[in-house]
This record gives sequence, structure tokens and C-alpha cells, in this order.
Amino acid sequence: MKKLPAIKAVDQDVTDRYAIYQGDSCELIRAVPGDSVHFGVHSPPFEGLYKFSGSDRDLSNSEGKTFWQHYQFLILEMLRITMPSAWPEMVESFTTCLWLADYIVAFRKPGDNPEPVSGALKRYVGEGEGPDYAKFTTDNDSRNWFSIEVWQRYASPVWMDIRQTRTLQYLTARDGNDEAHISPLQLDVIERCIDLWSNPDDIVFTPFLGIGSEVWAAVQSGRRGLGFELKDKYFRQARINMTREIAAVSADALTALEPREGEEEADDAPETAEDMVNELEPAS
Repeated sequence: MKKLPAIKAVDQDVTDRYAIYQGDSCELIRAVPGDSVHFGVHSPPFEGLYKFSGSDRDLSNSEGKTFWQHYQFLILEMLRITMPSAWPEMVESFTTCLWLADYIVAFRKPGDNPEPVSGALKRYVGEGEGPDYAKFTTDNDSRNWFSIEVWQRYASPVWMDIRQTRTLQYLTARDGNDEAHISPLQLDVIERCIDLWSNPDDIVFTPFLGIGSEVWAAVQSGRRGLGFELKDKYFRQARINMTREIAAVSADALTALEPREGEEEADDAPETAEDMVNELEPAS
């Protein structure tokens, strides 16, 4: 594979289960090889609504035609890095009509997926206890009624059982010094999308990491996470959040990485496209 020019991140944390980078996603994404990401999920910036930072590089500070030109570049890059027939992005956005509603907009890349999503749904994510897990039989049983009943709920055109307050800010017990995120995406939405459109150990990508919701949920779901974040305070909070709730993850799923004294962080970013994705080695 042809190596791309070296692209430096401002800061980073890389483990065997996730890689998060601080920097402009429009620059960092160019270092990701084509057809290497299995699934993407993110909440897009809101044109003319919220301003997440004062940076000219921040998409939320673009409006009108400039916003769509800026976003189009990122969309095309996300299409490039996603595997054929996989889902380049599962975009969660909202609009206001008679009530505040969230919409999932799915985009699929043309082509044959070398690693199609398969197998039964093994958990229910949402309000209440969900279907009876005693009905679960085997992963490939077409009469696995637990999986069927979970699918029936997820296949509903309207999800009424999303826990609105179950966000990463709530789960990680923010204190007064933590950086608030004004639009945290519900973890139920992220985890349902991950279960429906990715396989265990797949790479899940977000260009707008924020405080880490998508990457955190990916790791908790047995996947590997890759995310970029421009705002330094959000990135620092994501770094903290990735080390929380470790007890809920299998022993080898998460490794807390804190910078060691005297360590040069900004210069440790992967040098090439291969380096960035290869550092997310599949679990043994």
C-alpha cells in the first residue's frame, strides 16, 4: 500500500482496543487507509446552532455554503476509508418540529463487503429488562427467539425505549472540573447501531470524538475504536472517560494510558496510514 504523507496529531492515546487523536479530523483522516474501517457513527455539528470552540477549523463555526463544503470534504474521506458494502457513517442528528426528535440517517458504501455482519444479537440495549435471555440458543440458530425479539424492537421505525439520560457524561460521574459536552449522544443509540451494523472486533470510527462516547461504547461492545477530536478540553475528557468503567470490560479490552513524566506525546503520532490502523491490532 502506498504510504501517505506523515500527519502529526497534537496528542494521542493508543492501546490495543482504541486509538484517539487530538487534531483536525480533516487532516488526520487522510492518514487512514482506504477500505479499512468497518463502521462509523457520529453526531454531526449543528450549522448555526452550537459553537463547540473558537477555532476556524471547527466545522460548527462554518455556515451556509461554507459549512457544506467543509462537511463534504469529510464525508468523501469517510466514504474512502470505509469498507465496501459497510456503513460509512450512521449519522445521528436532530430537528425540531412538534417535539425534539432524533433521526438516524444510514449511508452504505457500494461494493462487496469482505467481512459481512452476521450472527445473532446477544444483548438488548434500552429501557426495561428486554426479551428473556433464556430464549437465546446458538449464534447461528434461525429460531433464536431472544435475538429475534431484540431485532423486532430494533426494527421498529420509532425507538420509544431509548434511555435519554444514559450518556457518557452521566455514566462517568463528571465532577465540577470536567468539561461539559453540550450535545452528548445517548449510549443506547450508539450501542444499538454498533450491534446492528458491525461485528465483534471491528473498527468503529468517529470524526467528532467529543468526550469519547462512540469509542467508549465500541470498546464496551467488544469492538475497536478510532476517533479524532479538535477541541483540547474534549479530548482530555475523552482520555479520562476511556479509563473509567474498566470493571465492565473484559480484562484485556481496555488499557488505561496516562502520559508518563517527561514523555513526548505530540511527536508520537503514527507516521503513515499503515501505522495508524495497524496499531489497532485485533484481540487474540
